[in-house]
Amino acid sequence: MRRSRAQLVATTSVGRFNQQNHQSKIMSFLKEFRDFAMRGSVIDLAIGVIIGAAFGKIVNALVNNVIMPPIGLLLGRVDFSSLFLNLSGQPASSLKEATDKGLPVLAYGVFLNTIIEFTIIALVLFLVVKQVNRFKAPPPAPKVPEPTAEEKLLVEIRDILKSQGTTKV
Repeated sequence: MRRSRAQLVATTSVGRFNQQNHQSKIMSFLKEFRDFAMRGSVIDLAIGVIIGAAFGKIVNALVNNVIMPPIGLLLGRVDFSSLFLNLSGQPASSLKEATDKGLPVLAYGVFLNTIIEFTIIALVLFLVVKQVNRFKAPPPAPKVPEPTAEEKLLVEIRDILKSQGTTKV
C-alpha cells in the first residue's frame, strides 16, 4: 500500500503532535515527582531509614559479639547462632553443613539472636521517645469558657434571693 505525499505529511505532523504531548506529560510527571521528593517529610523519612539501617548493624554486632557470648558461656559454652534442629534425618554436624547440603532445618538459635536484637532495638527506641517527650512543652491547659449571659443572670437572681433569705439553699 503506497501512501500519498499528503498522507505522509499528515501522519508525520500527527506523530510530532503526539510526541510533543507525550514529552509534556513526562515533564509534568517529573516535575510532580521532584516536588514530592523534595518535601521535607520524604527527606526526613529517607534519613531515618538510613540511620535505622546503620543502627540495626550496631545492634546486630552488640548482640552477636557482646551479649550472646557471655550468655553462651554461662549455659555451658553454647553458641546460640549455631543451634538448630535437623528435620531431614541425615547427619549434619553444624548449621552451615546442613544448609550447604540443602537439608531442612529449624535454626532456632538464629531466631533467638533475632528476638534479642529486636528487644534491644525496642528498648532503645522506647528510651529515645521517652527522652524526646520530656523536652516537649506540655499542652496548654484548656481555657474555662466565660459564662453566658443567661448564666450570669441566673447567678444574679440566685444571689438576690439569697440576700433576701427567701430560698432554702
